[in-house]
Amino acid sequence: MREETCPLTRAWRFHEQYKSRADPPGRCTMKIHVPGWVFLPQPLGRVWPSALVIAAYLAMPGGSGAQVVPPSDPGSSAQEVAAIEAPRFPLPPEEESADVSRFSYIVYGDTRGRRDGEDPQYEHSLIVESMLRTIASMETGPDPVRFVLQSGDAVVNGRDPAQWNVSFVGLINRLTREAGVSYFLAPGNHDITSAADLEAPGRHEGLRNYMSAVSRLIPPDGATRRLDGYPTYAFGYANTFVLALDSNIAEDSTQLAWAADQLEGLDRERYVHVVAFFHHPVYSSGPHGGSRVERPTAVIRTHWMPLFRQHGVDLVFTGHDHVFEHWIERYKDGTGQWRRIDQIVSGGGGAPLYRYRGEPDLRAYVDKAAADSVRVTHLVRPGPKRGDNPYHYVVVHVDGPEVWMDVVGVDWGRDFRPYRSARTSLSDPAGNED
Repeated sequence: MREETCPLTRAWRFHEQYKSRADPPGRCTMKIHVPGWVFLPQPLGRVWPSALVIAAYLAMPGGSGAQVVPPSDPGSSAQEVAAIEAPRFPLPPEEESADVSRFSYIVYGDTRGRRDGEDPQYEHSLIVESMLRTIASMETGPDPVRFVLQSGDAVVNGRDPAQWNVSFVGLINRLTREAGVSYFLAPGNHDITSAADLEAPGRHEGLRNYMSAVSRLIPPDGATRRLDGYPTYAFGYANTFVLALDSNIAEDSTQLAWAADQLEGLDRERYVHVVAFFHHPVYSSGPHGGSRVERPTAVIRTHWMPLFRQHGVDLVFTGHDHVFEHWIERYKDGTGQWRRIDQIVSGGGGAPLYRYRGEPDLRAYVDKAAADSVRVTHLVRPGPKRGDNPYHYVVVHVDGPEVWMDVVGVDWGRDFRPYRSARTSLSDPAGNED
């Protein structure tokens, strides 16, 4: 085997290169991934490193196929979260994209990993690798990917700066720098806690770290599309307007009023598609849903869904339950025309996978919305076993008034076909209420 292609030589060189780095102190993390066989993380510099190399070699079929995964750049101190690098190709000012009619974007959620703060998120890295391939394959096509939405739970404990720096930031830098796309993160309960109280100490810690991580990615305080002091913001691209919300504080009247103002002021001749993304689902059938109604979900149903119906929001992307499911809420608008809101729960970004737990009881919700003739359809349910619900993300394609979506399974879930195929339309013919 030639030395430059030998995975063991590359692993040893990696150890020699990084063993002297001091953040985390006295530690260098090397991971050897043997496809289909073993994944070995080990803190080098604390143990005899050749033991890991030999173990990896013995485990490798034919002694090849290993991938050395370096740690994230440890340049930031343990007390400060490094900012994710700005995209190489940021979205232009809203007015400059008004004539764009065809593009795509990616959505996913729940990337927190089993070893956050110790190693880069492995399962999330599989997602990122697949996204990079998808973005590259679509780059010269008719609908290139322009941005990525993440619905929250970036890390297990957002109050710990090391979890952001070691496990998350470096992976997202690959999307913003290698692929060059914009990246937008909504906060989850693991990121900034689920506290409804804005003054809760844990929320302050998590919010500070979240704000540091996304400081180069979202509109700044003082911008028209940003609610000052909140992780709540919006942006417009082409014919699509996107609203990012903090569902941990779903009952906050300031956030609700700001979002209402944003929606009321929209030019709907231009923005024919309106998207909202946040962490807690409106309804779901995983362990956070079914017969359980969590506080944010109850408030979203009571306060936010009437607002979305009033202003014709088309798509809602959420996570929290680590599954894929698709709900359609149909209602009659003020003119008597049938409209739809599709809610996609996409929580397969790398966190431990969940399974189907049962249907939520939506009778009270539907009864309360009787004036809008609301009815809800559960189009795609998760499977009853964890193995039915793979890591995944979705690619949303926009072509003028038409929107469709591809679900992309990752790793052992590459053949995931939730619609008997991987694609579904998110557009209805006018007046179709079926």
